[in-house]
Formats: sequence, structure tokens, C-alpha cells
Amino acid sequence: MTPEELAFLRAKAKEIRKLTIDAIGYLGVGHIGGALSLVEALTLLYYRHMRVDPQQPRWPERDWLVLSKGHAGPALYSVLADKGFFPREWLHTLNRGGTSLPSHCDRTLTPGVDMTTGSLGQGLSAALGIALGLRLSGLPGRVYCIIGDGESQEGQIWEAAMAAAHYRVNTLIALLDYNKLQIDGPVREIMNLEDVEAKWRAFGWKVYAVDGHDLEQLDAALTLARSAAGPVLIVLHTIKGKGAFFAEGKVENHNMPVSYELAQEAIRKLDEEEQA
Repeated sequence: MTPEELAFLRAKAKEIRKLTIDAIGYLGVGHIGGALSLVEALTLLYYRHMRVDPQQPRWPERDWLVLSKGHAGPALYSVLADKGFFPREWLHTLNRGGTSLPSHCDRTLTPGVDMTTGSLGQGLSAALGIALGLRLSGLPGRVYCIIGDGESQEGQIWEAAMAAAHYRVNTLIALLDYNKLQIDGPVREIMNLEDVEAKWRAFGWKVYAVDGHDLEQLDAALTLARSAAGPVLIVLHTIKGKGAFFAEGKVENHNMPVSYELAQEAIRKLDEEEQA
């Protein structure tokens, strides 16, 4: 990655973070924590690694994204709007009556959303099915699946992990948003996942672990993942609510009230950090 490319991606990630905060603040409530922890990953996927065409959301040869933790939809919507899948003005309709941007992702409503998600634990199975379907159809697309650490306590995640390794699905790349908080408290207290890397390796996956907010580390892992034999998991060590001073690292940020004034203050602080 050149310095110019890195600068572009950093600026783009900041813009996506601001759009996400703004959309949730305009609504007044939302899943701000788990959306903001994914900003860098989504930015890299859509602006550097995934083959997509905003003019053809259902292009058969595209790469696919399954956002298994579908409540993080606002961050994905911000990326899709910025890429031109739909007008930016739609972001202010988030989760309102008649919207095309529901709280959780819905492929029948939102251009660019590849899979309806939000029933936690099911997304990796869907991503595996898509990858196997593309293989049978002779289509070149890769399938990226973003899973949460809380939903990784679901048995279906591990059934899908076992099946993906059994079928040697080398076009499936999963990213674990390991922000270490879930709706009821710290993950280690609710149902500890450690040693999470060893567990996935034991299921037959190649595993990389990175700082999920470090674009260079994440880019290197995604590049390696594309040439790996078999399925790959990238553990993203992230901060829930990253970039929103009022929510960062707090358990209550899973789904919290956010006034528009507070959202705008957070956006101003992000701008001030850049100028400092």
C-alpha cells in the first residue's frame, strides 16, 4: 500500500465513521457500538479488496459481504451510500417507517446488501452456502463474513466453521469483530471465547489476528487471506464505539439513545483531532 493509498483510506474511514454517527444521531437511537468498531474493516473491503459495482448491485461476478452481526447495518449503509449504491440522503431515513435502511440488514430492501441478517449466529452458515453455490456455478466471487464475538457463543457458528474446513472453501474469509463487549457485559464474563485463535485453528481455519483499527495490519491480513488454502478467519481486535467519545468502550453502547446534538459534537471532536 502506497502512502497515498493509505492516506485516502484513512480519510475515507473517518468519513464513514462520521456518516454513521450522523445517521444514528438523526434517528436518536441505534447500535452505535458495534457499527463503529467495524468502520476500518468495511472501508478496506469496499475501497480496496472487494469487487463490486454500485450500478449492478446483483452483478453475478461480484464479491459478497454477509454482515452476520446485522445490527451493525448503519456502518455498512454509510459505506454503500458513499460508494453510490443509493443516495446519501437515505441515511437520514434509518429505521423509520417505509425506509430502505432497516435497523438490521435486509437484502430485499437495500441495494448492495447481499444477505438479510440479524438473527445472530446464522450469518456464517449463509456465507458458507453462498460460497459453495458460487463454486458450483463456476463464479469467481469471494465471500466475506463479519461475525460478532457475542454471536460466536452460538453453536451454529461452530457448525459452519467445521463444515467450511471440511469442504475446503478457500473463497470464504470471516472477520471476527472482537470488541470484547456484548449486550449483557464483557464477553469473557458472559461466555469466554479464549483462546479464540486456537479454537478456530483447531476447526481447520487459517487464522490471522490484527488491530482492527490499523488499516495497514488489516490490509496485510486480507491480502494473505486471499491466497490461503481453505477458509480464513481474521480476528479484529477492536474498540466498541470507536470514535464516538460518549460511547467508546462502554457496555451500554450496544443500542443506546444518541441525540443529534451529541452526534454532531462527536463529529466535531473527530475533526478537531485531525487538525491537532
